Amino acid sequence: MFLISDTLDNAQRIDWRAALETLGLRVFGAVAIALIGVWLVSRLIQGLDRVLARSHIETISRLFLKNFAYAFCMVLVGVAVLQQLGVPPASLLAMLGAAGLAIGLALKDSLSNIASGVLLIVQKPFHVGDVVQIGGQEGKVTQVRIFTTNLRTLDNRDVVMPNSMVTSQAIINMSRQVERRLEIKVGVGYEDNLEDARRVLLELAAADARVLKEPAPEVLVTALSESSVDLELRAWVANSDLLHARSDLNRAVRETLMTNGLHIPYPTRDLHVYHHDADGRDLLKVTRSVAHDGDGDYSDRPATK
Repeated sequence: MFLISDTLDNAQRIDWRAALETLGLRVFGAVAIALIGVWLVSRLIQGLDRVLARSHIETISRLFLKNFAYAFCMVLVGVAVLQQLGVPPASLLAMLGAAGLAIGLALKDSLSNIASGVLLIVQKPFHVGDVVQIGGQEGKVTQVRIFTTNLRTLDNRDVVMPNSMVTSQAIINMSRQVERRLEIKVGVGYEDNLEDARRVLLELAAADARVLKEPAPEVLVTALSESSVDLELRAWVANSDLLHARSDLNRAVRETLMTNGLHIPYPTRDLHVYHHDADGRDLLKVTRSVAHDGDGDYSDRPATK
């Protein structure tokens, strides 16, 4: 009873009007800080983007720094809002520390993606617009974000890969080098003249204006297969000409080899068929063991070998 009466007395002594006015001012200030903070952050990020663009920083680094700066500034705005609402700085720091520990344990994979994103920015294994192959996925790099790397495949599909997966896989960059070597494999018959086949392939390479003179094209004998002698034409072209040059040379190789009397053999197999009766005996031997005695009677005789 005494406790209840003391509580009621204390409640009556509180100036509720002043308390509500103070709370309202704090909420109003917090909302104002949030709105102004978001506006300032957006303007700051736009200015940062212009500065980075004038500094000729590559696109991947610029986008990553923009995203990281935006997230950091928004955290600062959130801290300012909580302080305006009356959360003590010490309690706020303790709360942020506990929240950071909990979030770090719960989102360890996300933190790994952030660290991997930083590694991609520092090491620069590819740039925006490069065609890469990562973990079986092949496409053009469109963006590197804080958590993910975006690829666009050659058939216009978007692939979103976690940054930790990108750094843990072998990265094949097919756009970094200016020149690429194309390889055309073709088999000729064992009865064909290898020097004639080699001459035809080199003439085809020399006749294509996209094939570079240096390094010079070459033809190698790569294997003696079951039904063919395998040759490989190696020629260097500009990276942008690789796909169409390979297609045109493949078509020309087929047509020119045939017109020059050379053959592209097909795999062949010898098939032997044996017939057996229910006892497992060779039917051919059984047939050969039956002889005619001339009067219509047949008798079994030992099979002749």
